[in-house]
Amino acid sequence: MRAERVDHPIDHDQAVDTLRRSYAAVPTGEPVRLAKRTSNLFRPRSAPRTPGLDVSALNGVLSVDPTGRTADVQGMCTYEDLVDATLPHGLMPLVVPQLRTITLGGAVTGLGIESTSFRNGLPHESVRELDVLTGSGEIVTARPDGEHAELFTAFPNSLGSLGYATRLRIELQPVGRYVALRNVRFTRLEALTDAIAEVTATRSWAGEPVDAMDGVMFSPGEAYLVFATFTDAADPPSDYTGQAIYYRSLRQRTRDVLTAYDYLWRWDTDWFWCSAAFGAQHPVVRRLWPARYRRSDFYHRLVRLEHRHQVAARIDRLRGQPARERVVQDVEIPLNETADFLRWFASTVGMNPVWLCPLRLREPAGPGSARSWPLYPLRPGHDYVNIGFWGSVPIAPGAADGDVNRTIERRVSESGGHKSLYSDAYYDRDAFDRLYGGDTWRAVKDRYDPDHRLTGLYEKAVARA
Repeated sequence: MRAERVDHPIDHDQAVDTLRRSYAAVPTGEPVRLAKRTSNLFRPRSAPRTPGLDVSALNGVLSVDPTGRTADVQGMCTYEDLVDATLPHGLMPLVVPQLRTITLGGAVTGLGIESTSFRNGLPHESVRELDVLTGSGEIVTARPDGEHAELFTAFPNSLGSLGYATRLRIELQPVGRYVALRNVRFTRLEALTDAIAEVTATRSWAGEPVDAMDGVMFSPGEAYLVFATFTDAADPPSDYTGQAIYYRSLRQRTRDVLTAYDYLWRWDTDWFWCSAAFGAQHPVVRRLWPARYRRSDFYHRLVRLEHRHQVAARIDRLRGQPARERVVQDVEIPLNETADFLRWFASTVGMNPVWLCPLRLREPAGPGSARSWPLYPLRPGHDYVNIGFWGSVPIAPGAADGDVNRTIERRVSESGGHKSLYSDAYYDRDAFDRLYGGDTWRAVKDRYDPDHRLTGLYEKAVARA
């Protein structure tokens, strides 16, 4: 069966030519950035002095091959648009990050994760090939083997410092019309991590198959795992896009059903639980809040406005409240260290709830070991849990802004883990290079961006360039 075109025909070659011309127009020595309408970054950045790269025509799905279970997708295509193209075929990407406006290129170069990651790894592990605009201004096609294999391997977690993906070919997987959920409560964190190990090994729980798994910790004595099974036959599904709020259902129901579409975006409607900061979970406010604005990109826009104008911060100062430190992080902790880390986090940082998403690098289909990714060096064959926490904490008297984040970074490293770089990072350069494959990055950088036109990885992630 031939791959099907989707939506209206896209002139991909013209879109790439437009990108290359806009790249050539950036003066030497000036920072190179994408001109994007949305962002899921929480790293403040210096103001650009030049126009961003024109990626406006690189936001579509080029084709879906239902038989080969692959899709060719432009780099700036959002997962929302990608899912809209694949679900009619009963297919979904192997990993669909939680938020609608995350782009495929962004999830590969900046990492992503979701509830299928305990069996499918991270989004870049389903990429078969990708076209990259390199720092030298050339377009190269990188694959796991061949001339540009080192770029393929180093691209994940390079954050645009090695180039920008213009097209990606990814694998797809079958998904049912519905997703049946089991919300299982744990009062001991060791029991929870034992359950993660069992499901990862057997892909089942209590005799029922598990296709996806994530969870929430409200406190060390109250945590939940959600075991999801794809199905075509189910009871009438729940709806958490209206008055009901998804994360609260974990405490209220032991079994639940969602449509496949609503399951993929179950966390987006309330930005996990962060919509509470804007009053969007108050019953009266929620009824008045237009449904089209109950989504993560709108909440993120409100956060950017606050960063720019500091309205809430000024009100807190007038009320005599202490300044607050933003603590917005996702960290990967080895499974055998997860219970201790969660207890430490609850007692030291005190934010709750926190998201739990088990992760294991994808196992190869045939003989051989799992591929490793040097710029985010998780260990093949080992289980991890992504722990996500997003909010702010008061800055204690005598402490400096960033101290809590630095303490978390130290604890993550002591636990043998890693943290994603979409938000604030405070590592010195030696520690950063040691944790994020500095030697490999420099070798690939020198080959594909010999004049270092693209901003470096440390400069992006830590120096906020």
